[in-house]
Amino acid sequence: MQRRRPDAGTWCEAWTVRDIVVHQAGNAEELARVLGAHLAGEPVGTRNFEEREGPLRALNDADLWTALQERMAALNEVAEAADEIPADTDVAWTGRTMKAPWFAEHMREELVLHGWDITGDGDGRVAAPLSEPWMTTHSVVAVGRPLLAKGAKNLAPGQRIDARLRVDGASQLNQDVVVSADVDHTAIALADPEGAATLETDAAARVLLLWGRRPADPARICSRVGPETLGRVRGLLSGY
Repeated sequence: MQRRRPDAGTWCEAWTVRDIVVHQAGNAEELARVLGAHLAGEPVGTRNFEEREGPLRALNDADLWTALQERMAALNEVAEAADEIPADTDVAWTGRTMKAPWFAEHMREELVLHGWDITGDGDGRVAAPLSEPWMTTHSVVAVGRPLLAKGAKNLAPGQRIDARLRVDGASQLNQDVVVSADVDHTAIALADPEGAATLETDAAARVLLLWGRRPADPARICSRVGPETLGRVRGLLSGY
């Protein structure tokens, strides 16, 4: 972030670097607020993006950067406190529930993903964490269904998409990501490889696809299902 102009564009469509800082500061604040309230026995609802980000947009660039650091530190304190409760504790979050440890993990994923939005594939230090197994697992288990919701809205009645996203030859990521969607339902899960894959790619590119991103090199995505089917699958994987 600090190596670029605040108004510089990013791989996150229509967002500048400053927009990402606002989003990340708002995420950290809201994750800490919701998890902290749960720990205090006084649960609160999740605020929408405008409620949490509006005040941050009014800050100048220096104060916004300070706000990000302060809110990240506050989330870290709440996440450490949450280590004292069972890891399988469900906490309400944006119309669903997340396990208590997922709050810190979700912030980590946001930082990795939006870090890539700023640098693209050009900075290996930023791109490398996309390949880590936890990134795929969290994307599927904690965030998978919301990630499919936007793309599913574009389906016509009676239209259905089923796909297997495979990482070829990966010892730690030898499970397919299996997605399905129609106008009424979406599903996403990890499953053992079976049959033909809809597309094959490396681990990092698969995470980017799940979040509606595209690696700079299109050759990282391989498929034999034809342009119509592949186009529908990539349309479903449009992110938030």
